[in-house]
Amino acid sequence: MTEEKIVRIGGAAAAWGDTILGARQLVEKGNVDYLVGDYLAEVTMALLARAKAKAPDGGYIPDWLASVKPLLPEIKRQGIKLITNSGGMNPLACRDAFLAAAAEAGLEFDVAVVTGDDLTPFAQDIKDAQPTEMFSGAPLPKAFASMNAYLGAGAIAEALANGAEVVITGRVVDSAMVLGPLMREFGWQADEYDRLSAGSLAGHVIECGAQATGGLFTDWQDVADGWSDMGFPIVECAKDGSFVVTKAAGAGGKVTTGTVAEQIVYEIGDPQSYHLPDVVCDFSEVTLEQVAEDRVRVSNAKGRAPGPDYKVCGTHVDGFRIVTTYMVAGWQAGRKGRRTAEARWWSGPDG
Repeated sequence: MTEEKIVRIGGAAAAWGDTILGARQLVEKGNVDYLVGDYLAEVTMALLARAKAKAPDGGYIPDWLASVKPLLPEIKRQGIKLITNSGGMNPLACRDAFLAAAAEAGLEFDVAVVTGDDLTPFAQDIKDAQPTEMFSGAPLPKAFASMNAYLGAGAIAEALANGAEVVITGRVVDSAMVLGPLMREFGWQADEYDRLSAGSLAGHVIECGAQATGGLFTDWQDVADGWSDMGFPIVECAKDGSFVVTKAAGAGGKVTTGTVAEQIVYEIGDPQSYHLPDVVCDFSEVTLEQVAEDRVRVSNAKGRAPGPDYKVCGTHVDGFRIVTTYMVAGWQAGRKGRRTAEARWWSGPDG
């Protein structure tokens, strides 16, 4: 009997500002086929637009390159493929910086770039169509700093099929960076909606990094070990769309039906109608099964055909500056905050 093919994909970052050590953990301990670096939140596009306006070779996320650069010889040796949206507002400049780093290490990689998300050349056409803000119904601002459509997984799958070892994108939906490799590996077609939904769910589970492995778990006190070395998530995916969520061997954190379930419902709106460019997902009947310690099997995602529209993120200057703080909220927030601080500033057994 032929052994079932399993594709292992690791999520090394949740956003710009996440630790750059997730990639090292997954390369050294994860035994992954693909390493995904997710960096783009909506506010990030505004920051990158500003950076690109200041410098033509700016506008991408430097943290991704910092995370993988020292690992390139091992990545090449293991044959790990890299998928990242760190191209941001300038994926071609990100490609050039990566190729320079590879050349410095004496290595060559086949690199593909996914473009087409930048809609600023079509600003007047969009203005003439008079769309409104999707939540408030407010009219468009007078001018945009950036306008980017959320693209799907098709171009990523095509790039891999053409031999790419590294795929750098601009704005795609986060889950597309996992769905693309699965479409390539298993030959899933664009109308196999249940499988596309399942692959998107796998991507959704790991897109927020350690959030799926106990990093932000409601029952945080049950995550006894590893706050100073939280494990980053890995999905082991099968052709039928089912997958097992786990983490790098020896890393901290916890993978349970609870940690995975909390990530599944994060930022999806209606669980019966989660709209993505490739598929409309229905996660309402998804089954979670704890099959072993730190191993949760996820199955039974359903999907249907996507609509004709793409979500677009537009940013504009409006006289405000964004300031963020590290907020700890919820039950026993004080205790959780102290635990977080201890992990963040812990300097080792010798103090």
